[in-house]
Amino acid sequence: MRGAAPRRSSSKKGTPALYIIIAILLFGLLIAAHEWGHFIAARLCGVTVHEFAIGMGPAIWKHMGKKGTEFSIRVLPIGGYCAMEGEEEESDDPHSLNNQGFWRKVLVFAAGAFMNFVVGFLIILLLNVNVAAYRTPEITGFAPEFTLSGEDGLMEGDVLYSIDGERIYTFSDVSLFLSRGSGEGFDLVVLRDGEKVVLDDFPMTVQEYTDSASGGTYQGYGLYFGGIEEATWGVKLKMTWLNSIDFVRIVRYSLQEIVRGNAGMSDLNGPVGIVSTINDVGQQSATVADALANIAYFGAMIAVNLAVMNLLPIPALDGGRIFFLVLSTLSEKLFKKKIPMKYEAIINLVFFALLMALMLFVTFNDVARLFQ
Repeated sequence: MRGAAPRRSSSKKGTPALYIIIAILLFGLLIAAHEWGHFIAARLCGVTVHEFAIGMGPAIWKHMGKKGTEFSIRVLPIGGYCAMEGEEEESDDPHSLNNQGFWRKVLVFAAGAFMNFVVGFLIILLLNVNVAAYRTPEITGFAPEFTLSGEDGLMEGDVLYSIDGERIYTFSDVSLFLSRGSGEGFDLVVLRDGEKVVLDDFPMTVQEYTDSASGGTYQGYGLYFGGIEEATWGVKLKMTWLNSIDFVRIVRYSLQEIVRGNAGMSDLNGPVGIVSTINDVGQQSATVADALANIAYFGAMIAVNLAVMNLLPIPALDGGRIFFLVLSTLSEKLFKKKIPMKYEAIINLVFFALLMALMLFVTFNDVARLFQ
């Protein structure tokens, strides 16, 4: 199975310039997909689109389409936009966004994030094309010192279903959630003969165990996993979907860590940090082919993360637009008056400025880390 971590090698394959170019192309792809989602949804809903731009700043290429839409590529690959009639201010044009119905507006606002998710899903599916089989979280044995096996504990053939309330979707989830444990045991749910078995406060902790194969010792939980599932096309689609859902869960974890104070501003990565990470992924891969596959996997994670983050109810993001739309609709139904678009525009402008300031701060930190 395509792993969440790149394969490492002491020899470097490829050059930093190659991976920087790949990173720029990846950013371009994700931005284009996002704005293309808005563009297609707007066209389907009959909304006039004045400009479709990839990037920010001065234009380096322009083309006027047949339907009056100007297509452009701009010098800074850090964003893009799909400028629609009636998006920022009231318009009497029947083809303006503000004159569309509630669900058409939701479709246009959410289409960008949806396209990012689709891109992430398709990248993972492409990486899964040549996979012959997947590892499963089925327990097939225990270290000699493991004392918690049996009917009241874990048994061979058990399939880990959840750890501390978190569903196990893929085999890589096992190590992720075991590593997040408190060190005082776990609340486990396993599938045994097709039935769920609950093992609350299961006293499984990191200890020194003997590796049955090599005879050496290691620090771990004493569980051996050997389950294999043949990668039919149905299974490949299922695993692609579950992997995508795992990426959504990573966003939730990241936000939880920030809210709980376990992560701060210095832990955030901007474009420079992401490019640096992509270069590291490429340099640590065994071959150029492995590097491209690992970078693609990382790109899929970014695509899904962008989809989720853009739907957060924060002004200046797509989720904020939907949030204001819901508020305005409720205001119209309860008080017979919509929230004026000018107020939404001002709030969006303020938050956009804050997001740009955050981007500059994160970029400064990214650059500073390069010289540490």
